[in-house]
Amino acid sequence: MTSKNRPKTPRRLSLPSVTKRMTEVVIREDITPTTPDQIPSRKDKHKRLQEQVLQQWKARMVQPELDQDQIERSIVYHTHYTLGRHRYNVDKLAVYRATAHSVHDYLLQSWNSTQEQLHKSNPKRCYYLSMEFLLGRALDNALYCLAAKNLFTQSVRTLGFCMEDLLDKEHDAGLGNGGLGRLAACYLDSAATKEYPVWGYGLRFQYGIFKQIIKDGFQLEKEDAWLGMDNPWEFPREDTQYDVRFYGYVATKVNDQGESRLSWEGGEVVKAMAYDMPIPGYRTHGSGNLRLWDCQPQSTFDFASFNHGDYADAFRDHNKANNLTAVLYPNDNHQGGKELRLKQEYFWVSASLQDIIRRFKRYKCSWHDFPEKVAVQLNDTHPTLAIPELMRLLVDVEGLDWDIAWDIVSRTVAFTNHTVLPEALECWAVPLIQHLLPRHMQIIYDINLFFLQKVEKQFPGDRELLRRVSIIEESQPQQVRMAYLAVVGSHTVNGVAALHSELVRTQLFPAFVKVYGADKFINITNGVTPRRWLYQANPGLRNLITRALGNEGWVDHLDELSKLKTLADDAQFQQEWMQVKRQNKDRLKDWLRTHMDIYVSSDALFDIQVKRIHEYKRQYMNILGVIHRYRQLREMTDEERHQQVPRVVLFGGKAAPGYDIAKLIIKLINSVAKVIDEDPLVADLLKVVFIPDYKVSLAEIIIPASDLSQHISTAGTEASGTSNMKFVMNGGLIIGTVDGANIEIRDHIGEENIFLFGTLADQVPELRHQQKYHGLLIDEDLQLVLDDIEAGVFGDPSIFNPLIDIITYGADYYLISEDFHAYLETQKTVDDTFKDKAAWAKKSIMCTAGMGFFSSDRSISEYAERIWNIKPLQR
Repeated sequence: MTSKNRPKTPRRLSLPSVTKRMTEVVIREDITPTTPDQIPSRKDKHKRLQEQVLQQWKARMVQPELDQDQIERSIVYHTHYTLGRHRYNVDKLAVYRATAHSVHDYLLQSWNSTQEQLHKSNPKRCYYLSMEFLLGRALDNALYCLAAKNLFTQSVRTLGFCMEDLLDKEHDAGLGNGGLGRLAACYLDSAATKEYPVWGYGLRFQYGIFKQIIKDGFQLEKEDAWLGMDNPWEFPREDTQYDVRFYGYVATKVNDQGESRLSWEGGEVVKAMAYDMPIPGYRTHGSGNLRLWDCQPQSTFDFASFNHGDYADAFRDHNKANNLTAVLYPNDNHQGGKELRLKQEYFWVSASLQDIIRRFKRYKCSWHDFPEKVAVQLNDTHPTLAIPELMRLLVDVEGLDWDIAWDIVSRTVAFTNHTVLPEALECWAVPLIQHLLPRHMQIIYDINLFFLQKVEKQFPGDRELLRRVSIIEESQPQQVRMAYLAVVGSHTVNGVAALHSELVRTQLFPAFVKVYGADKFINITNGVTPRRWLYQANPGLRNLITRALGNEGWVDHLDELSKLKTLADDAQFQQEWMQVKRQNKDRLKDWLRTHMDIYVSSDALFDIQVKRIHEYKRQYMNILGVIHRYRQLREMTDEERHQQVPRVVLFGGKAAPGYDIAKLIIKLINSVAKVIDEDPLVADLLKVVFIPDYKVSLAEIIIPASDLSQHISTAGTEASGTSNMKFVMNGGLIIGTVDGANIEIRDHIGEENIFLFGTLADQVPELRHQQKYHGLLIDEDLQLVLDDIEAGVFGDPSIFNPLIDIITYGADYYLISEDFHAYLETQKTVDDTFKDKAAWAKKSIMCTAGMGFFSSDRSISEYAERIWNIKPLQR
């Protein structure tokens, strides 16, 4: 990066200067005791903190404008009384935490205002149940939502610190892994911005999924202790706790009315304690909420065991409870992992539903009104146990008749399906559920019985249809098909892209379409929040767009971007646009040099594939294509090589700990990268980089720098994708298959601005059948690549035998060979297009200009209108 383009860094103040400045603020605020007898007790400090926050809040109710002086006092106050740090003992982490607490105080105004309005008006609310909420970092997002980024930046600069340094001290929230969790985060952002009454419910994972380490090219997993000692963005709610039971038995009891009722008793009981995280809306009065559940034992310490010298047993209940919410997606390759995963899912939905019912009962409404006040959205199959749990609570606890309870459940719950992959559609063994949740297994059996009786009456004698729609799969052992239970218990089932929703109707649930009719199955295409993924992540492009359009109205009305189309042929605007792209590439280049000691050229085409590592996403085909490019470069003359487009191919993403093939793909990528890096013949023409521990904060650096991004899943396997939307929104072009949301992106940006190739979804089943039963003819170029791997060009070939086998002996289930030639030809088209800088710039502008439809604001409005029937809060 040249000195001209390098962002200006504020002058660093020496420690004495920082101390002096903080002393000035403290004296001005008069919050530091002057004599020993004036030193406040811990209780007094807490009281004074509460009073100051209350005073600030009241002041902002009258005059909500922030000022730098007030912000400085707040940061210094939190440094002293929240963190207990002396002004002579401050560092970047301490000032980040103090700043975060200060920002959180300001967020409380909109959060409290929203909760008060909800309490007074009692509107219908939606409760969004998602196993993942991939929030990323909170401070920068909150500052933009408050329109306070400049003021806080100036304040911390005055105190001797750089805001960018403080932002880097924040850990990404470890509450998700991939697109499912990032989508949920986008929806909470949009709901808060549009002031819909939506709460998220999830689990407060202590360690997230894992921190990815690359050693000798292999992925290793390490704990991701993201919570640390202090999370400024959450409120513990010690007064909001619920009992959650596991194991035990079902007894029959007679109630006060002489009615026989089933009761779940015995077993093991833990407590779910709530933690709230405010979700700020963008420059609105509204604030959403994410309620996370932490598992705690009934008794934290067995004193009797401790006295007897059994120290491990003294903490047994405490440790078991901690395990339940320790890690997102525990490895379920063994029975213990499966049981823990199921316990997580039940613990979460039980606590959430108990909380929802408590809130509903506060208003003393009739149970008949429950669906008129409550909408529950299941984000994929993970929360499906909410259906039998809500039945249990209504029938066993609240005493409602079965038919009334089922009517309430089926009018309250809706289900979003995110995949057509059979292995991703959860199934749980009946014996496991019977052991862990005995009452729920009874309820599931009854739900299935009454449903099949209805189907039998509707389609008499059709035994095959009964088998196809049964929630219980007759296997050894029997399995509960959670997706089927979700369909039966929901009033609406939606897919997340046009093609995916069609596949849901025709391939995944065709028998249910026959039973219910097609109207129950709808499409709501995913979207992403432009606040995080353009406004915040790409300030250069944000500023250019704002200047071009004359205002920032596009940030929450993304269809305004279409006005950029009139500038797509403007040479001056193209130059400014590509200069922003160059700056973003420089930023990523600097990150790679600083964090990985890897040097790349910003003149190269940045070709990026970052997402969860999986066979269907075909990172494997990508690296095989890289090997082919490497072979071609080595075979060229010097003159031919001189004509080639330089490429930097970047990968990022995590493989599930038990997914061996995905881990081998990572190993192959790193082995190929090492060989290419050591070959001087291609040094300036090809570079391969695997970026470890991919996460939201890294995505915010990577995505704006993209020239080309790869979304090359086997057609019909990617439900939607949302990273494709983020890349295109930032002016990156796509090379992809006709799959998921790629199709709708093409329709909105123009077919000439996207590089599509490959087999179509309706051709895939027949091709798989032919390859499985009639043999596979491997593409010529692909065979040469496989030969190089087997010859040891990229290290010990025996390591990669399983990767070779999935194409050869495995009948190439994901059709790499079938699509490989088209993939290579399309990459040639990419190279030729990139050489024409004006044409590439126009395509990049047209990409961003066509992305208005893919805002999560549009998606959340469709959910609110078509599924939840909720309205924005009226103030």
